[in-house]
Amino acid sequence: MTVLPPAPLPGSPRPTRKHVPWWGSRPTADGGSSPEPLESSRVAASSTAALPAVGDPTRWSWLQQLRRQPVVALEPWLEAIETGAIELDAELLAALADRLDAAACRRLLAWWLARPQADPALLASLARPRDAAVARLLREALAAAAPERAALLLPLLGHQRDPADFPALEGWVRGAHPARLRQAALEGLAVGLPAWPLPALRTLLRGLAVDLDGTLAATAVDLLARLPQGRLSLARLQPGQLDPAVLRRRQRRLAALPAAPLVLVVHGRSGGLIPPELELLAAELERRRGAPVLLQSLTGTVLPPDPRPLRQAAASGPVSLLPLLLLPGSHVCRDLPAIAAAWRTSGPLRSLPFLGAWPAWQTALREEVAALKAAAGAPPLLLHHPLASAVAGRYLAHLAGLCAAPCRATPYDASDREELLSLLEAPDPLPVLPLVLAANRLTDGLPAACGAPLLQRPRFHTCLLDLLEALP
Repeated sequence: MTVLPPAPLPGSPRPTRKHVPWWGSRPTADGGSSPEPLESSRVAASSTAALPAVGDPTRWSWLQQLRRQPVVALEPWLEAIETGAIELDAELLAALADRLDAAACRRLLAWWLARPQADPALLASLARPRDAAVARLLREALAAAAPERAALLLPLLGHQRDPADFPALEGWVRGAHPARLRQAALEGLAVGLPAWPLPALRTLLRGLAVDLDGTLAATAVDLLARLPQGRLSLARLQPGQLDPAVLRRRQRRLAALPAAPLVLVVHGRSGGLIPPELELLAAELERRRGAPVLLQSLTGTVLPPDPRPLRQAAASGPVSLLPLLLLPGSHVCRDLPAIAAAWRTSGPLRSLPFLGAWPAWQTALREEVAALKAAAGAPPLLLHHPLASAVAGRYLAHLAGLCAAPCRATPYDASDREELLSLLEAPDPLPVLPLVLAANRLTDGLPAACGAPLLQRPRFHTCLLDLLEALP
């Protein structure tokens, strides 16, 4: 039977319990106890010999007292570690960490690097200061490091954020090294990301995005998204070259990045009419980007009736303007500057290159030509509407070389293209690929067997959606 103590009388003071510190107590004359700290000799900052050994049950509390000391003479500890009088482990390093300046870290880092069997868990703390001498020690150690140590040192070299180390880290990433070393070098680039030269970094990451190592490729996509103009960096990746898992990662990164309103300049038809396939493209693109998409026809009014909704969606940032034109003809050289100037009167504008200049689009064109050639046994004839500038003519010749297929600027009037029609209507006609996004006067005058405009072909529809979805 348990006997409970009597309850206190109403109004009487409640008994109190004196706090007993964690470090122990000593007996008093009345049989009670009073708090007593550890002996001062055990916590003297200069008494390295008093440090309990690793595994001693009192070591942790001793180190806690050391960490709380207001003044600690650091030099005896550094000398004891360097001479091997005491063992440096993670707990001792944590107790001393707040007192380690750059000079102390350099000494301990040099001590660690000279010990082949040193605890790897200590290294990150010892190389923490961004210091020229620390960076020099890391470079010298990497020059002769075994693979296991090199994998530890590469991220720490990137942590130093010295732009001069970019070529070395790039060499480790690109080189024929084990995957662990390449990933460690890429981690070094990630931790020092703001320090590296942007053009070289973008080039490196775009190449890694198509690497056979899926971990490297996925990390490269993540880092591209973190760079300035991340959407634009991701837009320049060609989706067809990405591993499916990496492509999905790219799409997730794009969804997390804000997109600006987009104005697409299209050729249009008489009276500013927009072909249906372009309207469907704009609607799908607006859904994917989560931002307004406007079609600006070359044959229509330069500005929409009320551009304020676009400006409000831009949140005081620039609206992006992209010409969906395939050659640098008179429209690109003469009409586009006037359109851009008119849009700038209502707010900031970011002008992007015309569609035909984008490498991803040129790749899709080359692949379509190759597929048509494989099916017909001969390269198709690429047809474009009449050209009004020498620049456009030279660019058409460039496309002919790029695609290994003949290109021809074609008159609109049937009377001026009797020779072409005779070739297209022959018993064994040439395969044809019209260089137009949507139906226009050129395709209206061609036989139905010539094939559909580009946007009605799955390859180009997918390519254009992927390209435009990733734009800033």
